[in-house]
Amino acid sequence: MIVYKDLYEQIISPENLFLSWEKFKKGKRSKRDVAKFEFNLEPNIFKLHRDLKEKKYRHGPYFGFYIRDPKVRHIHKATVRDRIVHHEVFRILNFMFEPTFISTSFSCRIGKGNHKGVYALEKMARKVSKNYTGPCFALKCDIKKFFDSVDHGILLEQLGKRIRDEDTMWLLREIIGSFSTSGTLFEKRGLPIGNLTSQLFANVYMNEFDQFVKHELKIKHYVRYTDDFVILSETDNEFDNLLEKITNFLHDELRLSLHPHKVDIRKLHHGIDFLGYVVFPHHKLPRAKTRRRVVRKLRQRAKEYREEKIEEVTLESALHSYLGLLSHANTHRFSEDLKNKLWFWTGDK
Repeated sequence: MIVYKDLYEQIISPENLFLSWEKFKKGKRSKRDVAKFEFNLEPNIFKLHRDLKEKKYRHGPYFGFYIRDPKVRHIHKATVRDRIVHHEVFRILNFMFEPTFISTSFSCRIGKGNHKGVYALEKMARKVSKNYTGPCFALKCDIKKFFDSVDHGILLEQLGKRIRDEDTMWLLREIIGSFSTSGTLFEKRGLPIGNLTSQLFANVYMNEFDQFVKHELKIKHYVRYTDDFVILSETDNEFDNLLEKITNFLHDELRLSLHPHKVDIRKLHHGIDFLGYVVFPHHKLPRAKTRRRVVRKLRQRAKEYREEKIEEVTLESALHSYLGLLSHANTHRFSEDLKNKLWFWTGDK
């Protein structure tokens, strides 16, 4: 195992903090807190550097708000100063941990993403079913309240296996310990949805499970995106036994549990629901909820256009964005119907 030492000076150097600022500020300069930080940029960055060097740095509080994505999520937004640190920690640590992740883990990784995850599932289904000529079964699971349940002690232990730099571990303890859902000092849990570092920490945490599935359970056809995962097989005979082993590992090693209402066994020809798409033999479709959401949002955009709240170019941009989403599935008829509906919705302007 490759271990890394003497990382801290690299993380806290003014040059790298300025580099992280440049990456962080893209698309955010109109935000009030970002503009305020930039107004005194050099003094702010050098003050951050000194605080980190002298270990006076303390992670600030979060601003919480809710979004619908499409389900309601509680987002926690850190201060600009803290988010610069997040960017720098992510940049250094992601380089270290990325080579350890399995190829079929698709969440928040360069060159991966949800569409690549769905394509990988399609490819696996085609292989398992022998080009759709034989049976294919899917065990689909979801981890219950994953981000709220990540155990800080276990996560820090995982990070410490590769990071043999006490100063860097001090900073990671400061970032990870800045948020908790457990309400107790003795067993802190939870990662804030909204932190860039949370995406990396989630992959590090679940990599233990990925390695267990691939090397201990010897599962060939497995794909995961954050807390959702699918296992494919020619038969469902072993799924009960697998579920018991998976449940025990998640509980004993990671203090996680499967969502009791989101464990599903499906035949391929009935459709495998994964990452907003339903995969069938020979084709895939957007989830019904996804199609309804696209129609609802585009209709709202058309209403704003009729009321002259947005320009035609904004409306067209929204349409092309949704058509791009739909282009990853077999939706020619639905896409054409959507364009016709948009003409109808805006026709009386």
